[in-house]
Amino acid sequence: MRLSQRMQHCDLTLPTPEANLACDEALLDCCEEGGANELLRCWEPKSYFIVVGYANQAATEVDLDYCQREGLPVLRRCSGGGTILQGPGCLNYTLVLRITEGSPLATIHDTNAFVLERHRTMVSQLVGGKVERQGDTDLSVGGLKFSGNAQRRRKHCLLFHGTFLLNVDIEMVERALPMPSRQPGYRLNRSHTDFLVNLKLPPATLKSALVEAWQAAERFEQIPGKEIEILAREKYRLDEWNRKF
Repeated sequence: MRLSQRMQHCDLTLPTPEANLACDEALLDCCEEGGANELLRCWEPKSYFIVVGYANQAATEVDLDYCQREGLPVLRRCSGGGTILQGPGCLNYTLVLRITEGSPLATIHDTNAFVLERHRTMVSQLVGGKVERQGDTDLSVGGLKFSGNAQRRRKHCLLFHGTFLLNVDIEMVERALPMPSRQPGYRLNRSHTDFLVNLKLPPATLKSALVEAWQAAERFEQIPGKEIEILAREKYRLDEWNRKF
């Protein structure tokens, strides 16, 4: 099948945390197998849950007793990066991009720079102030982090996804997550409440800006529902995956 070179987009929030995490991986699989164009997805979680990076140890990065008391699921994603609280007030985006010869996506470092510089410029225009790239994969304003990002790479395509803090409960982040075992230098050992900031932008404003920034005007309609359900059932709902390390 000959694919259009234009990026497509979808605004797709699925009913469960597990399905939303599975969706990103299924979209990457679909593109890698030649069944989809490059893609931008946006989604907004309706309930709170914890997501650890692929190589994180939940017992170290999460207050598991607190999460159990509060009924917060602790899940693992397929990409790297640190541990986060997901929930209302977070806007998540997913990019599935093709790795072509001579493109700015040849390495992890170059991909971080390519995507985050575009987002830095976009958010700077929205907030009317200076936005900086910090650490390997953070965006900040006034030295405070509002976006964390991660990637997973295949042979032909990559998944680059992240979260924008718009109106999340930062006090809950403080209660659910201890200080991370690894932190970027600019954090300076600050607590979550002293380090994180909400952009306080309407989600629709940021979604529109993302679509424009990535020129993803065409809608993506062929959602791989079967693949998402299989991944959610056989991977993201299992303790063997979520407590892997």
